[in-house]
Amino acid sequence: MPPLIPDAGPQRVLAGSNFVYTVGSGLYLTAGVLYFTQAVHLPAGHVGLGLALAGFMALAVGIAAGHLADTHGARGVYAITLVVQALATAGFVLADSFWPFVLVVSTATGAKAAGLAARSPLIRHYGGDRPQEFRSYLRAVTNVGVSLGALLAGWVVQVGTLTAYHLLVIGNAIAFVASAAILVLLPPVKPVPTVGGPGWIALRDRPYLLITVLDGIMAIQFKVLTVAIPLWLVGATTAPHWLVSATMLTGTVIVVAFQVRASRGINTPAAGATAYRRAGVAFLVACALVSLSAGIPAWAAATLIMTAVVIHTVGELWHAAAGFEVSFALAPPHATGQYLGVFGLGAGLAEALGPGLLIALCITWGRPGWYVVGAMFALTGLAAPSAVRWAQRHQHATQRPPEPAWKGGSRPTSSEETV
Repeated sequence: MPPLIPDAGPQRVLAGSNFVYTVGSGLYLTAGVLYFTQAVHLPAGHVGLGLALAGFMALAVGIAAGHLADTHGARGVYAITLVVQALATAGFVLADSFWPFVLVVSTATGAKAAGLAARSPLIRHYGGDRPQEFRSYLRAVTNVGVSLGALLAGWVVQVGTLTAYHLLVIGNAIAFVASAAILVLLPPVKPVPTVGGPGWIALRDRPYLLITVLDGIMAIQFKVLTVAIPLWLVGATTAPHWLVSATMLTGTVIVVAFQVRASRGINTPAAGATAYRRAGVAFLVACALVSLSAGIPAWAAATLIMTAVVIHTVGELWHAAAGFEVSFALAPPHATGQYLGVFGLGAGLAEALGPGLLIALCITWGRPGWYVVGAMFALTGLAAPSAVRWAQRHQHATQRPPEPAWKGGSRPTSSEETV
């Protein structure tokens, strides 16, 4: 398990860069939509449409950036994506109508997706024996950074002036530039020599693509806490509205405290598949509890919702740890960036389609919709073990050299098979 602050070296550099980046992300996640609706005065519907378009346009960018990171060096590609994201974010101050807004938001969203893929080879190279566990540690750091950014954004929202919002945008851009600058301290990673065969192997790996789809469906759960529960709490229950902040804080604290610990036992693809299954059950239970919070006294509604948030966040820990494990373990070392770029497609689709789906089912339809969403998560978790076993068989088949006619004794094991 990585310490609270990694020892001096590449892990500390990556953690520091990630922390600065996520403080800037917390500023935007908390008040970005408010900036465009309250300061720029774009209609909320146009903002929602623009964000959806940006999400779809960014889907394929991660694969290309991951491939570049694999073949040309991950540190430089990752730094470039941060600089592009900073420039696009700074361009928010010039986006005074719909199409300029779509342009800068699409560029920023695409650079973010590209950065996540380009960073993956760095995590694999510098993450030690268990890069998946280091990735879990970075997720805990992310939640701390986002929380601090959210606190700063709260001041901006409270002041509510155009100047305050502009300071938020510029502060966000500066954080991204600072994150890129910190990477100068990171030793470069030489590209791993490629093996024979087609270059875009991740797009031909059908078992990995299936796991990507399943993880993407389950990734809709991230929008349950940020979209569905707040809207349900305010519109369908008698629970106090300040409980929205309490749900967010509770989830953040649990992730910061337990994400690395939750990943300890999830150290094989099979364990990851089991974690997917457990996560699906947890999401089903949480959705059922939320659905029962309507039409009851405020104290009972608050109790059910907070209980559901805790159970849901435990499922989130399992889901995230499972995704880290299978996405890294089933990706060949020479194509980590490309494979993780493909894996990011699932989360990208969830980001683009999840809010609308949850609003339609859980908010518009109401209580039955919560059961449908919970069942969707549970069935996805149940399907994961079979998909992971298929992916493992495919991985072994593609990495194992042709069987020679060995006599007496077992065949020697290739180095790739032990990765």
